Amino acid sequence: MYCYGKFLEQTRMQSLQPDPKAQYKGVYEALKRITLTEGFWRPLRGINITVLGAGPAHAFYFACYEKMKRTLSDVIHRGANSHIANGIAGSMATVFHDAIMNPAEVVKQRMQMFNSPYKSIWDCVQTVWRTEGVGAFYRSYTTQLTMNIPFQAIHFITYEFMQEQLNPHRDYNPRSHIVSGAMAGAIAAAVTTPLDVCKTLLNTQENIALSSLNIGGHLSGMVNAFRTVYQLGGVPAYFKGVHARVIYQMPSTAIAWSVYEFFKYFLTKRTQEKRILYEKSG
Repeated sequence: MYCYGKFLEQTRMQSLQPDPKAQYKGVYEALKRITLTEGFWRPLRGINITVLGAGPAHAFYFACYEKMKRTLSDVIHRGANSHIANGIAGSMATVFHDAIMNPAEVVKQRMQMFNSPYKSIWDCVQTVWRTEGVGAFYRSYTTQLTMNIPFQAIHFITYEFMQEQLNPHRDYNPRSHIVSGAMAGAIAAAVTTPLDVCKTLLNTQENIALSSLNIGGHLSGMVNAFRTVYQLGGVPAYFKGVHARVIYQMPSTAIAWSVYEFFKYFLTKRTQEKRILYEKSG
């Protein structure tokens, strides 16, 4: 819930032409003002759609990563860890993950915008589908992949590198998993913030921002998004919300990796115990 609240602040702070009532100097000021003026539960608006998509998306994500990592590592550097294999595996896993999560991301960010016209998640889905078509849910998909593929490549390479330094024997070590996950998320988030700003603009289609440049219709395409962001705020605009993004990603990736490593250890241990019992009984 903490991480999700940070996501709302990130979306608001990445707004290129925000309403005067939604201009924030920092992450904590944003959280305080949103809570006081819009209600205690406002930071969690749209969480339902995120939870709905996260389960299947992360199942595909980690399953694909583990399979691809093992296969590519054997090809590139048999019997050893390969950072190239880690990066490629993470990138491939992202394609499946984002295919599921991109529509959820569109709905979530539209629900999070200041003065969002949508009464509920279902109202948002119906309105977007009716007025903009099904393509609206994937308008930012290529930009999402353009952002997330380098993000995940950096993320996985950094995590595996940190594990080599902190946990060279690759034992189940919660502390090393948390630290490695947090560092990997922070570095990847900071580097890919410009792409995230463009993705947010494509997802939200900010009317005030687009109208100020006399852009009619719907903005689409990564190149157009990059050009528009620069026209609206120059180079600094590409890093709007970077602090909120890093603050969100650090606990998020730390939790994700620690939970994943726990279940990986738990299930592997159970499988080994069953195999030993089977061999003894046989």
